[in-house]
Amino acid sequence: MKKRMFVMLAAVAVFVATVGLVKYKQIQTAVAQASSFQPPPEAVTTVVAQKERWPSTLGAIGTVEAVHGVTVSADLPGIVDSISFDSGRMVREGEVLVQLDTRQERAQLAAAEAQRDLSRLNLDRMRGLRDEGIIAQAEDDRAIAEHKQAEARVGEIRATIDRKIIRAPFGGLLGIRQVNRGQYVQGGSPVVPLQSLDPIYVNFAVPQQSVSQLRTGGAVRVSLEGVADATFTGRITAVDSVVDEATRNVQVQATLANPEGKLRPGMFVQAQVVLGAQQEVVSLPASAINYAPYGDSVFVVAQLEGQGGAKYEGVRQQFVKLGASRGDQVAVVSGLDAGESVVTSGVFKLRNGAAVRVNNSVVPGNDPAPKPEDN
Repeated sequence: MKKRMFVMLAAVAVFVATVGLVKYKQIQTAVAQASSFQPPPEAVTTVVAQKERWPSTLGAIGTVEAVHGVTVSADLPGIVDSISFDSGRMVREGEVLVQLDTRQERAQLAAAEAQRDLSRLNLDRMRGLRDEGIIAQAEDDRAIAEHKQAEARVGEIRATIDRKIIRAPFGGLLGIRQVNRGQYVQGGSPVVPLQSLDPIYVNFAVPQQSVSQLRTGGAVRVSLEGVADATFTGRITAVDSVVDEATRNVQVQATLANPEGKLRPGMFVQAQVVLGAQQEVVSLPASAINYAPYGDSVFVVAQLEGQGGAKYEGVRQQFVKLGASRGDQVAVVSGLDAGESVVTSGVFKLRNGAAVRVNNSVVPGNDPAPKPEDN
């Protein structure tokens, strides 16, 4: 019985050892095959890096602001008697917008004018009596004071009537009307927004280290996304005297001509400040850049050496420092030499040393000034 048990255990041990040896050989073969496996080359497009001279610019995000922009409001309370404007039209400075009811004030004005005329007659009479020595000088002085008070009362009521005529404080474009005829308005109630559109301001912030490069009168280019031919030029008219402690940025204000009114207050725009001297850069399509938190890079196509000394066409990852951008292009200021072949599409699927196959039958855009329909 014991002998049979030992034979069975020996047979099981031999079987397990045989199976383990077979699996070990299979794993060694798989590892060897994997180490020698060469993945198929990735299809990519390329461009030859070229040196160009770009104007030195500083980009910023800007906001359009009116040179004169207010919400026209009622100065005094009253009932809207007439409205003399339509929403959304241009008005001239001093043009009447709204007339409040002034019937009560006009009645008071008539009474005040009558009192003024009476005081004038009394003053003339008192002066005649004074010249004849009938009354004292004090009586004549009192008549003069009463006449001046009557004239002041007339002027006060006329000013009240004039303040109930709401006029445009400057020429510009009206917004949407916020009152109706017959409506009672309080003093300070909004009537209609009014914005002066030509010229117009663009305000933007620049880092504190760039302030020394700015100067009053410097050229600024402003572009408006989504609008054809929406590029405007202007000049820097003011640089703020303080640095924002939260952002360490400085506010800059540029003034631009806006005769067609394409720029409206509150719009988001891209501002480019022209700093002057041109800079030599290597330009690439934006699609060629591999953006990453640890650094931006490109993939350069080159002849690489694989295992066993075999040569193949692959890519080498090259970290670069980027500069400004224009249109479809990005400026590389360091890390890349002109004449190198750089991958422009398929970057996301590459790694350092990957094999590639170049196919430039269809290439991404590389236009410094693309039209909106081409984007």
